[in-house]
Amino acid sequence: MPRYCFEDLTPGFRLDFGPLPVTRDDIVAFAREFDPQAFHTDEAAAKESFVGGLIASGWHTCALGMRLVADGFILQSSSMGSPGIEEVRWLRPVRPGDALSMRMTVRESRPSGSKPDRGFVRFLLEIGNGAGEAVMTQDFWAMFGKAGTPPLPPRPRPPEEPAPSDLPVGEALPPVPLEDIPLHWTFDLGAHHFTRDDILRFARAFDPQPFHVDEAAARETHFGGLCASGWHTAAAWMNRMVAARDRGRAAAVARGEPVVEGGPSPGFRDLQWLKPVYAGDTIRYDVTVTEARPSRSRPGWGIVSHTATGANQRGEPVFRFSGAWLAPSRGP
Repeated sequence: MPRYCFEDLTPGFRLDFGPLPVTRDDIVAFAREFDPQAFHTDEAAAKESFVGGLIASGWHTCALGMRLVADGFILQSSSMGSPGIEEVRWLRPVRPGDALSMRMTVRESRPSGSKPDRGFVRFLLEIGNGAGEAVMTQDFWAMFGKAGTPPLPPRPRPPEEPAPSDLPVGEALPPVPLEDIPLHWTFDLGAHHFTRDDILRFARAFDPQPFHVDEAAARETHFGGLCASGWHTAAAWMNRMVAARDRGRAAAVARGEPVVEGGPSPGFRDLQWLKPVYAGDTIRYDVTVTEARPSRSRPGWGIVSHTATGANQRGEPVFRFSGAWLAPSRGP
């Protein structure tokens, strides 16, 4: 019997977790796989960049937050996963040597209107470093089973498909200043194939819930089979995004054009995990720039807003969110 079921998670319920140390090797290893921008992977380049030193990918911070929640709470609960995130704000960089601690507070809860075996709970996560400074907040929903209520049968799991012989590479994002970024144009970022081994490796490190790490247990859950952590799905989008930027940079250099380097992201909102990503799925990602405006707080820089989506090999949407990144202005 889980220690925490839906009925236990009433508004005001609070738990504290941590500390979780973050090393240089942790930061670089995650970034090389999912977010290989220089300020996450190269200490010398990071010192010369906008951020002034090596910092963790924001997606890494989210994954570390998931690990804190998993160890301190989720693995003792009737968790059924999360449908999505209302908002994440990256407030300060996470740097080598930081030790992350978290406060988790229930904001609201409601039973499901269509599935009597579960309810939805909204949480606020607040993550701080060892100096007591806030580095991230996360406002999100999660599903939990009700105590003593028989679970609904697992959903049918689609048949596993082999990896395609050629993964779509995707387009190039132009490395241009804020004023020249093309608006309302959707860029195909290419595809990522989710193998069983990759799903297990990511989940064991950051999100060890049974439906992500145990094939037999996963078949008995509402997912009906082993599926990727939502943070794995998101991190793979970031990998494709950086690859598209790299293609744009390489093309500009080949043409002898100047290259403009962007900055980090302040956060994202309205992230939805729409369908499970199963072992064997291939997800094709994209990004659409919706707005580019000057920053009110950082002279010479602006904020680029975008939407992003991912769809599986059957054309079914599995993931979407709205995000932003910092970009330098062309200047006067």
